[in-house]
Amino acid sequence: MRFRVLGPVSLSPRTPSAAKPRALLATLLVQTGEVVPVHSLIDELWGTEPPRTATTTLQVYVSQLRKVLAEAGGSAHSGELLTRAPGYLLAVPERDFDLPCFERLRAEGRAAYQEGDFGRASGLLHEALALWTGPALSGIPHGVRLESAAIRLDELRMEVLEQRIVADLRLGRHQELAGELLALANEHPLRETLHGHLMVALYRTGRGSDALRVYGRLRHSLVEELGV
Repeated sequence: MRFRVLGPVSLSPRTPSAAKPRALLATLLVQTGEVVPVHSLIDELWGTEPPRTATTTLQVYVSQLRKVLAEAGGSAHSGELLTRAPGYLLAVPERDFDLPCFERLRAEGRAAYQEGDFGRASGLLHEALALWTGPALSGIPHGVRLESAAIRLDELRMEVLEQRIVADLRLGRHQELAGELLALANEHPLRETLHGHLMVALYRTGRGSDALRVYGRLRHSLVEELGV
């Protein structure tokens, strides 16, 4: 992958070193194929109090990104940053960008699951999750757009992870899942679906008492943290 947002934002072989050009790259990537207005980019980079030179500085950042793309052999086949009124459009081939690849694998995995092909669903969803290298859009400052996009993408990752776990449960992989689910339940102490999957995996491996303890801990956490 040349363009990555499913983890630290990066562009290979060289990612811009300064924070704001990387944030500009990320903002254009999460809306790849769409024209992003200049005023939206300024809001994202500087918030509600941009400097008087914001438009000029943005043009400098755009020029820097174009230079990076050109150094990497930028073309219609590998990524172009185009000027399109009222802003800019970044055109990136799907094969070079982790986000559309993830979305394609996610859709194919969901379709396979709905068709009852749990083995294929598990494989596709495993492949989708393997594209992730950390929290979405990390390593850059977030404005409103990037923060919303990061939240949405991280939630999609959890959705795919949970569906992959369900597919593996349907395949009888309870023993293999128990350790992974114990770690996930510890990492996400209030995510009820993960605890439910963990209880199923423990119960089906003959660990009913451990499953009840998981239930008790979750109930206690929900009462103490949320009053539920």
